[in-house]
Amino acid sequence: MRTDYTAASRATAHRLDMSVTTPTLPSVTVIVPTRNEAENIEPLLARLLPQLPTGSDVLFVDDSDDETPTRVRAFAGREPRIGLIHRPPGTRDGGLGGAVLTGMRAASREWVIVMDADLQHPPELIPRLLAAAQLHQADLVVASRYRDDGCATGLHLARLAVSRASTTLARLTFPLRLRGVTDPMSGFFAVRRDRLDLANLRPRGFKILLEILVRHPHLRVAEVSYIFGRRHAGQSKASIAEGLRYLGHLTTLRLGEERARFAGFAAIGTTGLLVNTLVLLGLVEIGQLHYLAGAAGATLASSLWNYTLTDRLVFPDRRDGRHWRTRLTLFTAANIAGLLIRAPLLVFLTSIVGIYYVLSNIVSLGALAVLRFGISTAWIWPTRRHEHAYDIHGILTVRSAVALPELERFRVARVEDPQIMIQVSGFRSPGPVGRFGWHTVEPNSERPQRICYDDGLGPFGFWFEADFSGPTRIVVSPALRHSPHVLYTNVLEPVLRWTFVQHGYALVHAACITAGERATLVTARTDTGKTTTILRILQHQRRATDQGSFLSDDLTLVRSDGLVLAYPKPLTISRHTVAAVPTARLSRRQRLALFVQSRVHSRTGRRVAQLLASTRLPVATINLFTQWLIPPPKYHIEQLIPQVRKQATARLAHLIVIERGAEAARPLDQEEALQILLANSDDAYGFPPYPAIRHYLTRIGGQDLAAAERAIVAAALRDTTCQLLVRPSLDWWRVIAEWFDFTANATISRAPFAFPASVEGKVAQ
Repeated sequence: MRTDYTAASRATAHRLDMSVTTPTLPSVTVIVPTRNEAENIEPLLARLLPQLPTGSDVLFVDDSDDETPTRVRAFAGREPRIGLIHRPPGTRDGGLGGAVLTGMRAASREWVIVMDADLQHPPELIPRLLAAAQLHQADLVVASRYRDDGCATGLHLARLAVSRASTTLARLTFPLRLRGVTDPMSGFFAVRRDRLDLANLRPRGFKILLEILVRHPHLRVAEVSYIFGRRHAGQSKASIAEGLRYLGHLTTLRLGEERARFAGFAAIGTTGLLVNTLVLLGLVEIGQLHYLAGAAGATLASSLWNYTLTDRLVFPDRRDGRHWRTRLTLFTAANIAGLLIRAPLLVFLTSIVGIYYVLSNIVSLGALAVLRFGISTAWIWPTRRHEHAYDIHGILTVRSAVALPELERFRVARVEDPQIMIQVSGFRSPGPVGRFGWHTVEPNSERPQRICYDDGLGPFGFWFEADFSGPTRIVVSPALRHSPHVLYTNVLEPVLRWTFVQHGYALVHAACITAGERATLVTARTDTGKTTTILRILQHQRRATDQGSFLSDDLTLVRSDGLVLAYPKPLTISRHTVAAVPTARLSRRQRLALFVQSRVHSRTGRRVAQLLASTRLPVATINLFTQWLIPPPKYHIEQLIPQVRKQATARLAHLIVIERGAEAARPLDQEEALQILLANSDDAYGFPPYPAIRHYLTRIGGQDLAAAERAIVAAALRDTTCQLLVRPSLDWWRVIAEWFDFTANATISRAPFAFPASVEGKVAQ
């Protein structure tokens, strides 16, 4: 969502100045990416630290080869608000944008401010950025050089022209996404970290703000004008190479990464075609060589040309994988192999069909372009596999070769000794080919150390093997890399459930809302309407006195002493959910996609899936490809209810079971409530492969983990009020909201729900 604020207009500027004088500005982490800025550190901190709201800190993310990290460490030793992450050579992915992303992952505050170290971004603007965020209820506030009285006096004429041209080009490329944003190239901005999907950011070079704006169309954006100053010391990092990187990044954002790479590969190939043709003409017409010998010489010349440009412009982020001599050798070998394939085609077109040899050469080169691109991406510049680290409340740590969006809120920069590791295998699968749903356990089912499940389709199907003999190691099929939701939901989450039990926690299928320190679990069978119920309750928490907060939607961690911990997965929604929550910030494309997603990932769709599960088909693989092609509509709570309050921990006070049916309500004793909650938790895992491997998972380490989970939940429910609420109209939220007083200092009733006499009569019956 783009809001065309004129934050520097007189009226708004006055309101900002008034806001700055109040003590209510949020604490922030200021991220300062640095590269050889040693002389700027002291003057920057002298101006920056006095501007910070209470509880704020400064995090330098440094890629320097000079004294910059030493200077920062010296100040950090005297000032606890200063932190440093130094990225040594070989770990500086993404340039300045990658440094900012590293800082965002490590930031300790809800708001982050990104600024340069050279004092061209005035630190004195920070309070106004935060005041503008509060005044306009914005998620992102851009310091703009081109809004109203802003200007870029720190740029000389040529750089100013380049800056204006790059801004115009970006706005022409994304006219809707950047509507109302006057300076998408700014490097000075404030943003709420929890509004960003950090796993979806792929920065290259300077322009991290452009990446954020394009990949997060739901953000509410405001602007504050400022004067871009002159550099205090050091040299600018702007260069022709950065300009070319920006053009490549813009193309990637518009086309997608692989299509952008192929476009660049094809463009360079076109120039190589010209080089190839000129060399061929020279060797044949002037050197009097046979056209096949000329084609060989032309191939060597164009290979060197194409390699140089492709290496620098198409795959600049993959050059660390192999030595340049190895890349050049492989590239040339691929082209020579291509010539061996082209030779029969050349002879056919030239000698048999009678086409002029130059035209035959062009046709044969074009025919092999796609094959050469595939070879280049697979073997010469292979994709570097990044590992993703997650720390779940300090209880469990996970390292995965695949990004897991469901665990995004637990993401950390790294974990040293993960308790669970996820790896993607090659072409080998553990089970026999053609045996759908094959599974096995070693050494035995009562003390399993290795569990395997295989749909019998090799690398193109669903399979995994989990080794529990040490830290849990899960190896999955290559196909699962493309469906991270299935990887998490059908492989990792069942393992997590029973591993949490080993650490004294139960992962129960229940949403959780809080009032102060008192938590209420809301549980139901899958697809009953729990998510919509929670959203409708939270949507109405708008008054200043309202204290209702969101803790979890689908799953909640519970400890035996009643402590509950947030498990903030993205919420799976439908068109009906969005219709019930008008505050949802979804783009037009996301809303249109819901028409298809809501039908596939609906109660009916899941019933069809359950029906398939009763057949002998490779259902897990069918599910994998279905969710790969049509991913479920998942959004974080802030996209659906921007004003929502969130909480990480609370004490369990109430359990509410909601069901569909004839209107009724009654209290539940702890034993019945326990049975329902555990049954609902099992129901959430009812799809293959879980039914086939459940028993094995509950016996890891030779323990009876099912009994241990039951004991944890029973102890947690001991002092709670448990109630059943049945409604035909699916409006549980109204009753819960009336009973559960969310206002500040309210006394929460421990009595059963109060219903009209008609309902009480049904209960009595």
